[in-house]
Amino acid sequence: MVKKIKKVALFGGTHGNEMTGIYLVKKFLQNPFLLERSTLEVFPFLSNPKAIRLRVRYTEIDLNRCFAPEDLENLDNILYEQLLAKTIHQKLLNNQINFVVDLHSTTANMGLTIILSDTNNFHLQLCSYLSLIYPELKVLYYVSTEQNKLLRSNTELGLTIEVGAIPQRVLDADLFVKTEQVIYSLLDYLDKYNQNQIEEKSHNLVFYEVFERIDYPRKGEEITAMIHPNLQSKDYQPVNSGDPLFITFEGETITYQGDSTVYPVFINEAAYYEKGIAMCFTKKQKITVKFNDYQ
Repeated sequence: MVKKIKKVALFGGTHGNEMTGIYLVKKFLQNPFLLERSTLEVFPFLSNPKAIRLRVRYTEIDLNRCFAPEDLENLDNILYEQLLAKTIHQKLLNNQINFVVDLHSTTANMGLTIILSDTNNFHLQLCSYLSLIYPELKVLYYVSTEQNKLLRSNTELGLTIEVGAIPQRVLDADLFVKTEQVIYSLLDYLDKYNQNQIEEKSHNLVFYEVFERIDYPRKGEEITAMIHPNLQSKDYQPVNSGDPLFITFEGETITYQGDSTVYPVFINEAAYYEKGIAMCFTKKQKITVKFNDYQ
């Protein structure tokens, strides 16, 4: 059974060129009453101040890839973001934070998305609650292994709110407001949960589970094809065998040859070019979530 959620950390600017989270956290730092709930303490943080100041994703290494246990314990890890990850991890421990929300934006057409590292009952109940309020919200299960722990995985309970499509270094007013409203609703849920005020009911929740990451076609390290125009901005849409994925610079179409339907996400994400990811393949699942089943 999940104990009461007493302390929540809200991070923006883990990547310094993703403006939605940065300016929401700045707003909350200036107006802390917006986050006040009767049973919660909520701590807003700007994750990567130097990258935020420079308006870059990171200064030396991706902060969100520095939280593996061996990285946190390695005394030889002295790059700026590596040291920052150690500081953040220790801050979460010292403040006994038991829920983390990490705010991100993407250049992919992901709309409003919640990303989970695990699908325990508590996370699924929370996402079900939010999806009833925001029918357009998508839930993405993107497992975080011990070797690839992200900021959201530093506590047992935590998630990422990912919104897009937004160009890097740009604010989108519509998605800014929607993200803000999701945060308030999330905190409302945690507050109700602490007071045993969650209504008993069942809800069918759809979520998408990442099972494969696809690179661009390459010759050596050089990309030889682009995302096909028919696929661009089609995140969460079904792709079947024979459907186009890429188009080469000579105009040749490269199609999907899998046996089952897939649902790509993070299609043509700008920050993923360096990571060798053109898109992530997911499988779509539907489960029945029972509220007040806290085991």
